[in-house]
Amino acid sequence: MSKEMNSLVDNQALRIAPRLPPTRQASDSASTMDALARKQAREQKDAQVRGVTSIQEMRDAIKRVARELPAIAEVPRLGQLDAAAFRARAELGLPFLTSGLVKRWPLFALSPDTLRERYSHLPVRARVGDYINTAFAPDRAMQDMSMLEYLELVANGTQDLPPYLGNLELRELNRLCHWPTYFDKMGPPRFWLGPAGTVTPLHCDYDDNIFAQIWGTKRIFLSPPHHDEFLYPNEANAILFGSPFDPEAPDYEKFPLARQATMIEVIVHPGDMLYVPAGWYHQVRSLTFSLSSNRWARAMPFALSGEPSLQRAVQQ
Repeated sequence: MSKEMNSLVDNQALRIAPRLPPTRQASDSASTMDALARKQAREQKDAQVRGVTSIQEMRDAIKRVARELPAIAEVPRLGQLDAAAFRARAELGLPFLTSGLVKRWPLFALSPDTLRERYSHLPVRARVGDYINTAFAPDRAMQDMSMLEYLELVANGTQDLPPYLGNLELRELNRLCHWPTYFDKMGPPRFWLGPAGTVTPLHCDYDDNIFAQIWGTKRIFLSPPHHDEFLYPNEANAILFGSPFDPEAPDYEKFPLARQATMIEVIVHPGDMLYVPAGWYHQVRSLTFSLSSNRWARAMPFALSGEPSLQRAVQQ
């Protein structure tokens, strides 16, 4: 066969030969790089929103400042505070309770029956199944339904773990809440609704948090930011870390370091508002049928007011 014929055959083979898929190693590497790029982009956006140089530096500063905090055995209960008094107290970096403000909300004056009478049509997303052990996993079991369907599911009481409406935006309910201007920049209100036994497992958010108890009673455990070294934290994202340790049923054989973690128990009652500083671990359990709402700040935490080096330069 001539060189010309060989060349023609080779060229035809190149045109018709199927492209081989990338090797698994190359594909996995590209996927890892994509995931890392998305993570970095999200962290940069989170830092920009909060006006800090980086989320990692903010987390490190929160834990560094927390090491200088006085040890507390209980959460102090204060009266109603105006914005200036609240901020001055929050700059101390410790949790505290206030009362009075939430009791003036129109939603506080209503009863849980209102959900069935007025809001049964609302679409909600319920946490179902084992949502505690999968709390910070991307594939946590969720189920879309109406408020009425959720209330019927709760009333049936057939689940080992009661289904929970958590971290939902319910604008119809928020119209009945009058939030204080404690934070210059806040995320949208989130609602938490469920019967006794619903739980949000131990975790920390790296944002300041005001938590309003509207109906019912909850028990909350709190642990300071620098005690994360005893709590076996897992990163869900740059501003959310979960812990597998359960302060209500401590397993010190599995988590021996947790013996060194301070746990502060507080009961929040209807009308209470709890300030949870950024980085403080907390676990929340409903003791009765309960409705709560919270808002996270989207700014540098109050406890870091003395850390100007973290301030992101303002773009002109």
